[in-house]
Amino acid sequence: MSVSSKRDDLGALVRETRAISSPFRTYLNELYTKFLPLRDGAVANYIPELARANPDAFGISVVTMDGRIFSAGDHQQLFTIQSVSKPFVFALAMEKHGREFVNSKVGVEPTGDAFNSLIRLDETSKRPHNPMVNAGAIATADLITAKDSASRLRLIMEMFRRFAGRDLNVDMSVFISERSTGHRNRAIAHLMLNFGMIGPKVDETLDLYFQQCSMLVNAQDLALMAATLANKGIHPTTGEKAVDPQYIRDMLSVMLTCGIYDYSGEWAYRVGIPAKSGVGGGMLGVVPGKMGIAVFSPPLDERGNSVRGRAVFEQMSIDLGLHIFESAGAKLPGLLP
Repeated sequence: MSVSSKRDDLGALVRETRAISSPFRTYLNELYTKFLPLRDGAVANYIPELARANPDAFGISVVTMDGRIFSAGDHQQLFTIQSVSKPFVFALAMEKHGREFVNSKVGVEPTGDAFNSLIRLDETSKRPHNPMVNAGAIATADLITAKDSASRLRLIMEMFRRFAGRDLNVDMSVFISERSTGHRNRAIAHLMLNFGMIGPKVDETLDLYFQQCSMLVNAQDLALMAATLANKGIHPTTGEKAVDPQYIRDMLSVMLTCGIYDYSGEWAYRVGIPAKSGVGGGMLGVVPGKMGIAVFSPPLDERGNSVRGRAVFEQMSIDLGLHIFESAGAKLPGLLP
């Protein structure tokens, strides 16, 4: 299948049936075969439990707006969601408190720094730069308020259920591993407490943050979550509204500009798909009005992004014309010359 035909046939591909022999599934299998031998990167080891991941695990999943699922490789293998959770908790905070209040607590500016950098304070706003880095994500978790810690966790788990279409559980071994070794995140949180960025329940908020990162998902779950965003907040198979549509723009904006950490500018230039990565090896991307895409592969590059995940997204963006500034015109037939 040539690059030009892949672009021309995108509309047909996303209308394919779930038949095993469908051209789009064949295409995903071709991507899997092409990038499986890619051996660059290393599995995250700063969280001891993550170091146990199989570096050869590799899965791809795509979900269309009408709920058809196309997958290749280890798309059912469970792993922890890690930082891919951040835009979803950000949306939950906005639903609870409103856009302007959340923006007064967490900014939306890219940092150019690593995801776990100690925060550089904005002398005027006294807030983390964005919700996609650890400092901003901890501040966002602090905004998920309820009568007790168990109720706070239930709010997050219910939110993930709506997006994934099934109940997700915390991997307790990873949670305990993160909790016992998360000294850098504790330093970030106490520094933010010192500057009045978060409330006094630091340990409770950190536990909530570690638990949200320790949710077990697979590539198909992430693709369904991404497809829900692509589908204006409506889950493509359950039909349930997962998020107020007014906040999807906010989520996708920060995902495009900040979601791939200090590679986000290069990502926006080369791939142009709102996306989020996690050190567990997961990566999801949203093509609004078309599909959700997810890749799982544990070996990471020096910035904390899945090496195979990055390669798959770059290839799909080129082959199918999915860059946001290419695909936008396809939604407006007859309005462009």
